[in-house]
Amino acid sequence: MSAYIKVIPPNFPIIDTAQMIIVDRLMIEEYHIILIQMMENAGRCLALLAREAFFGGNPAGKTVAILAGTGGNGGGAMVCARRLHNWGARVEVYLTNKKEKMTPVPAHQLDILDRMGIPITDGQALPRGGKYDLLVDGIIGYSVKGDPYGTAAYMIEWLNSRTEKVLSLDTPSGLDLTSGKIHNPTAKADATLTLALPKKGLFEAEAKRVIGDLYLGDISVPPELYAHPELGLELGNLFQESDVLRIY
Repeated sequence: MSAYIKVIPPNFPIIDTAQMIIVDRLMIEEYHIILIQMMENAGRCLALLAREAFFGGNPAGKTVAILAGTGGNGGGAMVCARRLHNWGARVEVYLTNKKEKMTPVPAHQLDILDRMGIPITDGQALPRGGKYDLLVDGIIGYSVKGDPYGTAAYMIEWLNSRTEKVLSLDTPSGLDLTSGKIHNPTAKADATLTLALPKKGLFEAEAKRVIGDLYLGDISVPPELYAHPELGLELGNLFQESDVLRIY
């Protein structure tokens, strides 16, 4: 395994979705680390993991399909698309909805990709044939509520019909990160990069069927934030040696 990726103990503190929402809020309100910064860090970590775990340290010439939703998870996947493109990969981006339906920060990331000339296509047009070196799942993050539907569900089912390796951002799309419930459909990943701290749902027996290898990415949460009274967690300098950590 690359020097970018270290192993952390399996008994490291884990959080649920409600606590992650608090982390995101405190990042913005208390520390002025805004969403675009968190998204950039998430996408960078995802691209690093793709490069090291799937491409042997060199993505040049590799073909990658990025499947992106309209929220923060999709925005992080689009940052990953930009970075892999910059490292020489041939990247295609498929969307669950039009740019007009996106929240502002993911829409900004999409505008960057458009200006770079990266192919951007509606998710309903995913190819039936062809072959990629990696599929990146950024369709739905921790905000999942019930079974995916519409184009998002179609894209998840497309992922699950393929034979290529799948790398999911934060969670396989469709998996509840608090309960570990597998909604219908849920993406089946070969590796999952979760963010900030591991989430409780990832350790449920049922969830482990869809997660694959589990990694943790640094979105630059200050250790002091976790000690806030709303969280009450005491953490050291978790990412002092690496931006991406292997959990199991």
